[in-house]
Amino acid sequence: MRNGVPTDLRYTTCPMGSVETLDNIWVGHSRSIAAALIQSEGHIAIVDPGPGSTLATLKQQLRQHGLSIGDLEMLLLTHIHLDHAGASGALVRENPRLAVYVHKLGAPHMVDPSKLMASALRLWPTELDTLFGEMIPVPAENLRILEGGETVQLGNRKIEVAYTPGHASHHVSYFEQEEGIAFVGDTAGIRIDNSPYIMPATPPPDIDLAIWDASFKTIRERKPSRMFLTHFGLAENPESHLSAFRERLHHWRAIAERCIRARPTEAEAMKAFIEEALTEVREHLPEDDAEHYAFSAGLNLTFLGLARHLRKRGT
Repeated sequence: MRNGVPTDLRYTTCPMGSVETLDNIWVGHSRSIAAALIQSEGHIAIVDPGPGSTLATLKQQLRQHGLSIGDLEMLLLTHIHLDHAGASGALVRENPRLAVYVHKLGAPHMVDPSKLMASALRLWPTELDTLFGEMIPVPAENLRILEGGETVQLGNRKIEVAYTPGHASHHVSYFEQEEGIAFVGDTAGIRIDNSPYIMPATPPPDIDLAIWDASFKTIRERKPSRMFLTHFGLAENPESHLSAFRERLHHWRAIAERCIRARPTEAEAMKAFIEEALTEVREHLPEDDAEHYAFSAGLNLTFLGLARHLRKRGT
């Protein structure tokens, strides 16, 4: 136990089976943003295709599996954040038959992403195009609206949909029943290649830890054998993973609250939070890995999301 968080997680190798990890190599960084490729009896789906800026890499990854955009049947979106869903419209433009599954609260922003892009521009005023590229609208007729509780059929695979908010109000997870893999987006944090450290990703505006705790219960109840994380790859031991991550998520909320109370401005509180969070990460990981985690998470956004959550709760 360190900083109130279990440290008994170890590096392991994840067998891929017929679910493959596609590395989008985000802005030149491997193992930052993953798309999941699922195949069954000639039917093909991708979970979270990634941002528009990595579309060329996604196509290359598909070619390595003997596939093209035209072979895809469906996109399963866990949520609409740009690093998960930004490429969806471009993919539909190339393959008009593509069905895009998304929660009902996120669907309007897929049809008209202007508000989503305006919000992103405020966060990345000079880097938005480099980081995420263009987000093209998805025609309404291509959307398949989810609420949670549905079952998606892909060939002979049944994929259950569950509503798992906390990271985002429109977040869903997909539970593939044949191999027992849960595709959980950002609900289970950042854990790169099954490493022993799990980092929160808590960007504004929807973070709610009480609701998030209920989503952990939703995942546990389905007893997945493994979880697929967009950041990054298949993770073993879901029960241990979720327990460790929940403790760290609440631990980082406490760090954010302490920094806010101790500093006169939000900018100073953010600086203090980032310094303390990075120090903790470096206690668990080699320096290169720690920097990669921090890059993938965006610690400034992690603070801003937690700070907004605390303000909404009146703390």
